[in-house]
Amino acid sequence: MGEPFISVKNLSYAYEEDDGRKIQVLKNLSIDIMRGDFLAVLGHNGSGKSTLARILNMILFADSGKVVIDGKEIIPNEISDDEIIELRKKIGMVFQNPDNQLVATIVEDDVAFGPENLGIPSGEIRERVDNALAELGMSEYAKHEPHRLSGGQKQRVAIAGILAMLPECIIFDESTAMLDPKGRQEVLSAIEKINREKGITVIMITHYMDEAARADRVVVLDDGDLIFDGKPEEVFSHEKELISMGLDVPQCTSLIYKLREAGFKLEGRCLSAKECAELLFGELKNN
Repeated sequence: MGEPFISVKNLSYAYEEDDGRKIQVLKNLSIDIMRGDFLAVLGHNGSGKSTLARILNMILFADSGKVVIDGKEIIPNEISDDEIIELRKKIGMVFQNPDNQLVATIVEDDVAFGPENLGIPSGEIRERVDNALAELGMSEYAKHEPHRLSGGQKQRVAIAGILAMLPECIIFDESTAMLDPKGRQEVLSAIEKINREKGITVIMITHYMDEAARADRVVVLDDGDLIFDGKPEEVFSHEKELISMGLDVPQCTSLIYKLREAGFKLEGRCLSAKECAELLFGELKNN
């Protein structure tokens, strides 16, 4: 499989309150992320998932432990600003509120902002902007004003701006939290596309179970501890433990588990409404 693209070993981090008290957010966390992974990170508010995202993007630095990105160890007070800039070219980040990432008055200018700051030649910037907008299905909005777009469209423009910088990994930090169902679906489809077709590593921090179910791998954090790490169907089989942590499982998954407990022999994974319907139809057909 090769070396992990991101490797975290025994990572710990604590915030300091105004009164000097330390609030431990991450506790000896260890996780490896391979190139091309589609990883969902779940956890209740305050579980440490957004702190982990900020450490991987070098907005924050760990108190202890080891963080290695593309073979480069991130050592606070030793890593240079130039090295941080080079690593940040590899890892883009999309935040919760797209308005906080939109900086220009025209969509195509906003998408060009990142590559311009990287010093990319103008001809290549034009190509990158066109390609990124096409990938996100936003080409027809190139000349539009971002503030006139819907929430989902704004977030796709924000993603296009990161994509135009040609990162190897994109972290989505609750990037659908402020969107309506249609906007969420638009953004999720865009995330899946750039992972499947571009091979870009995706780390998606979310509190939506149905979003996490679409990932290849799910990590669950609880008060800074790593509780589960596995395929969605494996993680969501721990329904009682997840509920005790203030989380849930997809509704269709919960339904199938309850039917199995009642004695129905429903074989196969169930993470979506379609898979649920297929299992139930198969059971009816066999009986």
